[in-house]
Amino acid sequence: MRTSVTLLLALAFPLAFCQPVVAQTTPPPVRYTVAFPNAAHHEAQITATFTNLPTTPLQVRMARSSPGRYALHEFAKNVYEVRATNANGQPLTVTHPDPYGWEVAGHDGTVTFTYTLFGDRTDGTYAGIDWRHAHLNMPATLVFARGLEQRPVEVKFAMPAEWKAATQLRPESAGNTYYAPHFQYLMDSPTSLGAQQVRSWQEQGKTIEMQVLHDGTAAELDEFVTKTKGIVKEAAAVFGTLPDYDFGRYTFIANYLPQTSGDGMEHRNSTSLTSSRPLRGQGALDNLGTVSHEFFHSWNVERLRPQDLEPFNFEQANMSSNLWFAEGFTQYYGDLLLRRSGAFSTDQQYCDEALSGVVNAMLNSPGAARYSPVYMSQQAPFVDAAVSIDPNNRANTYLSYYYIGAANALALDMLLRQDHKTDLDTYMRALWQQYGSKQQNYAPARPYTTADLQRVLGEVARDTAFAGQFFRQHIYGHTLPDFEKLLAPAGLVVRKAHAGQASLGANRLLFNTDSTLTIPVTTLVGSPLYQAGLDREDVIVKLAGQPIINRTAYGALLARHKPGDVIPVVYRSRGQERTAQLTLTEDPTLEVLPYEADKRAVTKKIKAYRNAWLGSKAK
Repeated sequence: MRTSVTLLLALAFPLAFCQPVVAQTTPPPVRYTVAFPNAAHHEAQITATFTNLPTTPLQVRMARSSPGRYALHEFAKNVYEVRATNANGQPLTVTHPDPYGWEVAGHDGTVTFTYTLFGDRTDGTYAGIDWRHAHLNMPATLVFARGLEQRPVEVKFAMPAEWKAATQLRPESAGNTYYAPHFQYLMDSPTSLGAQQVRSWQEQGKTIEMQVLHDGTAAELDEFVTKTKGIVKEAAAVFGTLPDYDFGRYTFIANYLPQTSGDGMEHRNSTSLTSSRPLRGQGALDNLGTVSHEFFHSWNVERLRPQDLEPFNFEQANMSSNLWFAEGFTQYYGDLLLRRSGAFSTDQQYCDEALSGVVNAMLNSPGAARYSPVYMSQQAPFVDAAVSIDPNNRANTYLSYYYIGAANALALDMLLRQDHKTDLDTYMRALWQQYGSKQQNYAPARPYTTADLQRVLGEVARDTAFAGQFFRQHIYGHTLPDFEKLLAPAGLVVRKAHAGQASLGANRLLFNTDSTLTIPVTTLVGSPLYQAGLDREDVIVKLAGQPIINRTAYGALLARHKPGDVIPVVYRSRGQERTAQLTLTEDPTLEVLPYEADKRAVTKKIKAYRNAWLGSKAK
């Protein structure tokens, strides 16, 4: 076939074959070496080599943001002892034109850029280095050069003999050397170095592996992996297939050592899992919840990806209007997969661990009643592990896109099942087929918009009016779902967790040794404290005429009153002692319970509904 095509081209364009042929060459890779001569003090020595450069000054940068994180993190703050040399090892002049990068001029086409990196936070965002391991998020670890983003990359880890690398980077034939096709893939490839415990299995012809650092037993890890296998099967059942992992494997990069910070971060062919909790008891279940959530991301957000995050910009904060779907729907499915796989062993446990939290957050958040999921998504650069020191009013203006998205996913699943003879699984599969299944250059060929999500919902429900109304009310708008009505067909009841109990509406109080109470956070709109004029940092001196000596005395005082009672409060605010009248309300905390726990009858129809929703879908 190739010969025939060449002959036809030669006959059609004979003059073209008289011209000199210019060979198409692959640009030389950017090469990194990462070594740990001072790991006990959390330092790495890193060398980046850039070759075949134009004569203009080389602009070397440190990322300011990271995939899956939406705020700025200013990773350059942990880079020092910067040096650069040319091809002959001669020193080059390095300037520092802004806080995030360096400029190297006068080179001979080659720049070897060397620096020390400090890292002592083991999580999905930063770099954690010590004598027993290194957990590296690449934007927090490796510099890059502007203009070379499409070059392939080689990374060599110079590490102790007992350490092995857990990474989605492709291993090369040279020892401890790994390949990335370009800068975007490199930055998306966290790597854990240490004495890995490896478990690997086949699922739908693809390799799934879990590489783990932990201090527990092999039996604990085996049990954890067995439950992970169930989650993998249930997630694949939602979409009908596993993604085509780029190098034929998916890696759970798990660090469960005592010094780690709790986190989970999705990546294209892997996830970074960090927690100090052990792989037993409640710790194992909590860690498994992160596994479930992050694995679902290998479809939703990694390949089924919003257009406003593609491509990711590493030099600024990245804002998306669709995190309610990318993260919130993933939050819903993360918990749902735990139930379908049997990790949540009962409907009661699923309600206690998942549904109660989502419903309570949605219906009791002042922010959710004021602003839309789109707005909450757009706030991510200010709330997603963002750092600022001034107080804010987010208690009254914000609900995490995880919760507001999960609550709307739950509501939409119920609406589709009850009114449209379909379900959320079908919706996710349709989106996957249209926007996630086709990839090119390690990225989605067709990222979606919010309008695309609405259009596909109309197709799945066979009701474009319903889709339009749902998006207007619940996605662009802030209408709260009627969960009491929506969950009743599943035999679930939404009720007050502490019915009849009086409350100040305080989401947090500090009990002081001088028998006073400090309000450490902003009071909630509509709460008794807010209505009486009390706010953050005010100190309650007397409540109903009494000092509050401890938490027990506080509980006893409220127990003597009922919702609607008016009690006096003496408090200090901004250096002045003041008085006010508090009208107590009923404790607003909600819970979701199966009918069985509320002593209601469970019919065959309810059981069938629950099974269709919560039962295993894996074959």
